[in-house]
Amino acid sequence: MEKSVALGVDIGGSHITAAMVNLEEGTVIQNSIKRTAVDSRQSAEEIFTAWCNVINDALVDIKNSERNIGIAFPGPFDYENGICLIKDQDKFKALYQVNIKKELAKRLAINPSNIRFLNDATAFMQGEVFCGAAKGYQNALGLTLGTGLGSAIAVNGIARDADLWNSSFLGGIAEDYLSTRWFVNKYKTLTGKEVKGVKELATAVKTDPFARQVFNEFGRALGHFLVDFINANKSEIVVLGGNISRSFNLFAPHLIGNLEAFHLHTTVKATALNEYAALIGAASSWNLDSNKKERN
Repeated sequence: MEKSVALGVDIGGSHITAAMVNLEEGTVIQNSIKRTAVDSRQSAEEIFTAWCNVINDALVDIKNSERNIGIAFPGPFDYENGICLIKDQDKFKALYQVNIKKELAKRLAINPSNIRFLNDATAFMQGEVFCGAAKGYQNALGLTLGTGLGSAIAVNGIARDADLWNSSFLGGIAEDYLSTRWFVNKYKTLTGKEVKGVKELATAVKTDPFARQVFNEFGRALGHFLVDFINANKSEIVVLGGNISRSFNLFAPHLIGNLEAFHLHTTVKATALNEYAALIGAASSWNLDSNKKERN
């Protein structure tokens, strides 16, 4: 019998990545990894063509009848039925209210039931619980920190969207303070200078005290934000992903220090799976053990 495999797909506003995942080992099959840039402002047909080219390339050795696909996709989205609900975000305008599950199934010549969708943050968390930084923990909280704020919680190995991005925080919403644009805006406020993003600031930390200040403030703010949610969910671990998490060491001391000030000693880690977390998490929706837990 062939080892249990499924295709994991990670779709964002500017890319698609796909790879076969060994569900027994929780590993990506390296020679199956396919990725390409996709302009989400294109027509529906152009987008679907680009997606299907990558998916078919990654599925090259798998029979149509055995093609199980898990797709991580940003919200808002009807994940059960596969319908895109994104609008007013300068991406996927041509796909608003389109049944992506049916369109992909038709183009890939498979049954729609062979395609499952997960929120991208949920897929990230599911991957980390399945075989990453949160493996073995009963209660976990995951955040993806980048252009936006994604969030998910996992209980007994099953992840679900936590939808924390618009939580009230510091007179605004969480995403205003816990995303790339906060770094850019804060640095400009301090120095009057423009930076492209977090990566540029991270390279300047050793010589620029203002860059260091921005990371310190971010760590404190993130710690402050997490306190209530850690307490509410009894989270044993927090896993951070997304582009900002690549600078984890620069803000972690102030993040952890703030949690400890609230007498919380929750483990905080950066992603163990990096860009593969969502792929593995999406594919693991086909894992039999996970499905059994979901039905219970």
